[in-house]
Amino acid sequence: MKPAAARPGAGPFASLPEAGPTKGGPRASQSRHESVTNEGDTVIFQPSCAPVPLAPESVPMQPAPADRALAAAAPALLDRDHSILSFNERVLDWARRPEVPLIERLRYLCIVSSNLDEFFEVRAAPHLIASSAGEQKGSYTIESFERLAEAAHTLVARQYALYNDELMPTFAKHGIHIISHGERNPAQRKWVSEYFEREVRPLLIPVGLDPAHPFPQVANKSLNFIVRLGGKDAFGRENPIQIVKVPRVLPRVIRMPAKVSDGKTLFVALSSVVRAHLPGMFPGREVGDFSQFRVTRHSDLAVDEEDVKNLRTALRQGLQHRHYGQAVRLEVSASCAESLASFLLAQFNLPAQALYRVHGPVNLARLTQLIDLLEEPQLLFPPYAASYPVTLSPAQSFFERLQFGDVLIHQPFESFDGVLAFLREAVLDPQVLAIKQTIYRTGTDSELMDLLREAVRRGKEVTVVVELKARFDEEANINWAEMLESIGAQVVYGVVGLKTHAKMLLVTRREGKQMRRYGHLSTGNYNPRTARLYTDISHLTADPLLTADMEAVFVHLASQSRLPKLNRMWLAPFDLHKNLIAQIDALSLAAATGVPARIVAKMNALTDEQLVAALMRAGQNGVKIDLIVRGACTLPAQVPGLTDHIRVRSVIGRFLEHSRVFYFRNGEEESLYLSSADWMNRNMMRRIELAWPVTDPSLRQRLIDECLVAYLHDGRDAWDLGGDGIYTRVDHDTHSGDAGASPVVESHGAQAALMNRYASRGHHPDASSN
Repeated sequence: MKPAAARPGAGPFASLPEAGPTKGGPRASQSRHESVTNEGDTVIFQPSCAPVPLAPESVPMQPAPADRALAAAAPALLDRDHSILSFNERVLDWARRPEVPLIERLRYLCIVSSNLDEFFEVRAAPHLIASSAGEQKGSYTIESFERLAEAAHTLVARQYALYNDELMPTFAKHGIHIISHGERNPAQRKWVSEYFEREVRPLLIPVGLDPAHPFPQVANKSLNFIVRLGGKDAFGRENPIQIVKVPRVLPRVIRMPAKVSDGKTLFVALSSVVRAHLPGMFPGREVGDFSQFRVTRHSDLAVDEEDVKNLRTALRQGLQHRHYGQAVRLEVSASCAESLASFLLAQFNLPAQALYRVHGPVNLARLTQLIDLLEEPQLLFPPYAASYPVTLSPAQSFFERLQFGDVLIHQPFESFDGVLAFLREAVLDPQVLAIKQTIYRTGTDSELMDLLREAVRRGKEVTVVVELKARFDEEANINWAEMLESIGAQVVYGVVGLKTHAKMLLVTRREGKQMRRYGHLSTGNYNPRTARLYTDISHLTADPLLTADMEAVFVHLASQSRLPKLNRMWLAPFDLHKNLIAQIDALSLAAATGVPARIVAKMNALTDEQLVAALMRAGQNGVKIDLIVRGACTLPAQVPGLTDHIRVRSVIGRFLEHSRVFYFRNGEEESLYLSSADWMNRNMMRRIELAWPVTDPSLRQRLIDECLVAYLHDGRDAWDLGGDGIYTRVDHDTHSGDAGASPVVESHGAQAALMNRYASRGHHPDASSN
């Protein structure tokens, strides 16, 4: 999901009750809390006393089933694709909320449309192929296609009902209209006609279909019109069907000038402009039925890496064909004649279930252009300015600061500028000899890439691992790779058959007679734009064991040499998966003997079957498990007698939840890992992914409080998963009865509380804003 914005919460909320001392005792816990707050803070959550309180004991889980034989019969897993659609229903809920500013509601609607586009581009083809082949068994069948189509149709219908019945009428109350041809007065029609003749018509070439003019190639997600004409053409033939392709370079929403707007803010949709001028495009012929249409195509690049000599060249060639892959969805106007719809379905070899009749523009996602054109700050969320990282001082050298301990940056509540400042200092410092970095998604206009270019210019050894196969960012990454290579950087593309999804930046500096390494690890990408919109954790360290692991991974990626035993990191596809399962199984055995055991894991998706099975075994043995999973989750939580000890929660907020945090407690022993990986098979087996421990007690406690406890208390933006696969929105603080909870504020959002916490710390002039 591409992120939007949400309204900050108004009040504080309390943490879970203290359940016992941690290692170091109460004094250590107080010390931890003081390291991330000050006297001027709003009290957002009380310091928990680490390892114990992460389970809200006031909301008891059901006791473990007495019949272990019954418990061993694991419930059927939830369907991944339906879980993805369910996630989009939760995003759409933000567009429904009347308390959300109007433009932001439209933004959420556009996000759902964009998400659905990607869903069809990546996930729909196997179901469609299986249905066409008459498959009755397996993961992809006739039934799976029909069920998926039904769920998608329902979601799309809700989108357009919201657009037509709530959002557009509300915009009209604010004097903002997208006016159709029938609503335009003569002056407005004249302006639109002049715009069409000047800007649009020169780019349109209708194609009449006959044996010499077959159905044209229609690009993925492009706007097109199909028109049925009466009469005969210039050669006396009756070829009735014409296709009009609308170029992508044309804006989809056009603002009308003040001189014809009658004091209102008026827009016209490009589709309406073209539609109004169809008769003039076919002189001498009568325009009959017509409709706008858009086809979505399978767009996941498939390249046999073992069979290509140059991956970059192969991917660039593949990008040229991405827009013309297999058709998987056809969208037409709701009024489209049945004959035209059937004709299009036949052309694209699609069944009836792949047809989506929509009451509005076929490309809702492009309404983001309307958002960009509006100048109505009162209809937006108040801007949020991230604080400069609270444990950093702009005047202090990073290399000096990291001698005293590691640093965490909680984005976007703290600014990504801290990461850029670290790299900038490394580039400018003459004692820095080498910089190594992974690049997955960094955007098309990146200060970070400019800094790497400057590092090369200054004579430093720069090694960059560029992931060329980052879905839908392939072209940008190919361009960056070519630029860096052209100026002398060492560019490698990782390991054949695996995506490099790990996020690492390693700096090697000469200090006296020795070399010292400084590292940055992250749960998210090196993208300054998304760093203002995604929740992620950046970890800066000079820990020699951790930075030695980073060096070993970089050498492995560049040379393909055997990976040595790492000190602290877990690395996929080698040991991350098995170590996670071993950790879960160890807690399962401990709980079976009566030792208190606890798992709290925050991630974006949980679909790996072996990890799901391990979690269910652990829950049946008495491990108390809370999973904070933003998107797809196949684990059926709270199934009586089977997964009573497992709760699954999804939080959808102003920022896109992206951080991965894994907490394990065995008795009084606790550990916490940050990671680049979700708990999906592809992350564990087909990607280079990292997980690394946070060993500093104060930093670990900060992560517990801000990334886990806060979300377990969320009573406004959270959804709880039931055993039937249905998510229920939480509309109150589910743990408000806990000791220390606010008696006034019954509902809060974790993100809003964190925004309040960091806003109280002030802002550095260079801090990024959102």
